[in-house]
Amino acid sequence: MNQAEIVSTLRNGYLLSRHPEGVELIQTHISYLLIAGSDVYKIKKPVNFGFLDFTTLEKRRHFCEEELRLNRRFAPHIYLNVVAITLDERGALSLDGDGEVIEYAVHMKRLPEEGMLKRLIAKPDFDPSIIDRIAFRLAQFHSQAETGGKIDEMGAPEIIRFNHEENFAQTQKYVGLTIGEDEYAFIRQYAEEFLRERDALLRERVKAHRIRDCHGDLHLEHICLDKDITFFDCIEFNERFRFSDVAAEVAFLTMDFDFNGYRAYAKRFASAYAQETKDRGVMTLLDFYRCYYAYVRGKVVSFRLDDPAIPEAERKMAQKTARRYFSLAYQYARGVERPSLIIMVGLTGTGKTVVAREIARRLDASLIQTDVIRKEMAGLSPGEHRYEPAGEGIYSPEMSRRTYEEARARARKALQEGKSVIIDATHTSDRERQAAADLAREMGAQFYIVNCTCPEEIVKERLYKRLDEPGEASDGRWEIYLHQLKGLAPLAAWKDVLISVDTSRPREEVMATIFTFLG
Repeated sequence: MNQAEIVSTLRNGYLLSRHPEGVELIQTHISYLLIAGSDVYKIKKPVNFGFLDFTTLEKRRHFCEEELRLNRRFAPHIYLNVVAITLDERGALSLDGDGEVIEYAVHMKRLPEEGMLKRLIAKPDFDPSIIDRIAFRLAQFHSQAETGGKIDEMGAPEIIRFNHEENFAQTQKYVGLTIGEDEYAFIRQYAEEFLRERDALLRERVKAHRIRDCHGDLHLEHICLDKDITFFDCIEFNERFRFSDVAAEVAFLTMDFDFNGYRAYAKRFASAYAQETKDRGVMTLLDFYRCYYAYVRGKVVSFRLDDPAIPEAERKMAQKTARRYFSLAYQYARGVERPSLIIMVGLTGTGKTVVAREIARRLDASLIQTDVIRKEMAGLSPGEHRYEPAGEGIYSPEMSRRTYEEARARARKALQEGKSVIIDATHTSDRERQAAADLAREMGAQFYIVNCTCPEEIVKERLYKRLDEPGEASDGRWEIYLHQLKGLAPLAAWKDVLISVDTSRPREEVMATIFTFLG
């Protein structure tokens, strides 16, 4: 019985008999996870990636026991025990039963989905102070984590260089597939130069015992907020990846914040950790280690392309995800974080403002709303409505021209301060789009257009509902929508900077589309 058969038989036999509501199977490149009610069973695949070797039953047993031991440092209430999967004389599989031991699994308690950081952070009412709490919790763990001896040795520049060279060797076959040739060469050169120039700093951190027995794989999906902050699923299969500079652990999580579009939280987390620990070296090493971990993630996701058990559609998605990680690594290597100027495009009622606010929240960007500016220039409060005919009064062409000019003037000031900017306006004309693009070019900012669309029946429903909602600056109505529709210039000329989203889709799906493009 091969492992795939063991997993299938266990899932549809022994476990299903005890959980008739169903047993869910999730695969990663190194594990099978069987979710049965409140219980989770993790079985390691018999794979060898060089840095990881689960090819024998004895090795899988050993690393199951290591996973249990190490994760109990963070979550003793979650990691329960290691169970043997046995096959009796009748050919029946069971857990810790009679008969031959044919596999092992880590038995865990299922964590609540609603408490996962990746889900919580996507909510508009997410409390940013949680980021500070996570930084404090990690600093607390690092202060108590084991150090010295063999652990310190792993912080030596020679070991760090070996880790990078291993990455480059293992990803060479993906050049042109998930990473560009130029990106590969640039990142490799960057790592070599950094290690040479910062050799003394890295050695000083070893002497100061900044190298600890860390988590090693701390990202959004490995943090749960239940009764407390719970870290889980640390690296058990390779000490070299877990014994690391605490700055590397901080960098890993900030990289994941960035990858998922939460740049403001990445900055907040790193700053909170550095302030709590008084460790100045963290900020110096941040981009170097962020580059390393983005590259590692790109590598690990690329491995999924070689797994015949993974469906073709999932492999294509893995290819796309790996490219994003490698692109992020390249950005860190370049070390130039340019601000962005993002303009919204779309007719009234298509959800531009909701999307713009969420982008601004995630990027910690300045949000400039022409609806608000227009009211200010007319001496009105933002929530005061003027339901005037399209193209007249405060919506005359001259007033609109002045409004857009003021919006760009405010954007210029924010860009000069190094902040990214979102201009929330319809931008129906190519003239206004080009003026914004010219501003971005002049200020050295990245330029993007987010085009919001929505089925007309939903737009109409939103607009009629808005008439009864106080406080909104927009005076949008159905007749205004129809007027704007006639004057909407095509967007084909802007395809290289264009991100189009259907705002009738779930919000997180919309934001994922946007930040996949933004990188």
